[in-house]
Amino acid sequence: MAADPYSVLNVARGASEADIKKAYRKLAKELHPDRNKDNPKAAEKFSQVTQAYDLLTDKDKRARFDRGEIDGDGNPVNPFGGFGSGMGSGGQGGFRADFGGGGGEAGGFGDIFEGLFGGMGARRGGGGFSGGFGDFGRRAAPKGANIAYRLAVSFEDAARLAAQRITLRDGKTIDLKLPAGLESGTQMRLAGKGEEGPGGAGDAIVTIEIQPHRFFQREGDDIRLDLPVTLSEAVLGAEVRVPTPDGPVMLKVPKGSSSGKTLRLKGRGFHKKAAGSAGGRGDLLVTLMVELPVDDDALIAFARGWSDKGNPRGRMGV
Repeated sequence: MAADPYSVLNVARGASEADIKKAYRKLAKELHPDRNKDNPKAAEKFSQVTQAYDLLTDKDKRARFDRGEIDGDGNPVNPFGGFGSGMGSGGQGGFRADFGGGGGEAGGFGDIFEGLFGGMGARRGGGGFSGGFGDFGRRAAPKGANIAYRLAVSFEDAARLAAQRITLRDGKTIDLKLPAGLESGTQMRLAGKGEEGPGGAGDAIVTIEIQPHRFFQREGDDIRLDLPVTLSEAVLGAEVRVPTPDGPVMLKVPKGSSSGKTLRLKGRGFHKKAAGSAGGRGDLLVTLMVELPVDDDALIAFARGWSDKGNPRGRMGV
């Protein structure tokens, strides 16, 4: 019997999508195969958790499950539901079935019994049923299990949506196109790339994990960067090279810039999820950090001979 997806994720039946996502992330982190290489049961549980998450985040499938139309594997429930009340010879809403008899008309039940008992009656010569309703009431053959994958994506590739090559369990490779609005935990489904089953192959579920960067920090769709500049560049102004996910660009530092001043490079952040004119990319927010040399005699002599009457802490009341 298929597991209840709510029980698998340990959430209430009325749980919000955010609660379901939070529960999935917690369990996926605990059960991920990379962290449980010596525990095959954890990998099996991870697959169940992923399948439960897929069903409950699909609004149509969740509604059908809640109504009892499908089970936790997404297969139809009670394939014979509603069959039988109108049956009988000549009854309204029913259908006629002639049994036995030498060369009688098609009865309608033959294929049903054949589906249940492998056609034993017909093969054994017990009167034989034939025709009419061959597929009626047969439960759809289940698909194979889904296969879960984790794909580590570099920060820069995630920001510019660079295609990623993934190797599947069967050794085949696929170039995966990343979607706008990409985040760590984003799942992508590769239809028919799971395990084989009587009703066809399951799917491959790829969970994206964006790698941290040594100097970029993500902030929504924007990226923040602390950029060191020299004292002369800050005082006199300059054009300096700045790293971005798309490669270095030139940035103009205004005269008299202090540490903490933030400049904006438009369109150098992450691709936004919204479509159309609301889409596009976020920005790169560059915060200048004036870096002073250590034990520089000329700078020390200059500072000693320069009198600055201002109080930069005045706004703090000190």
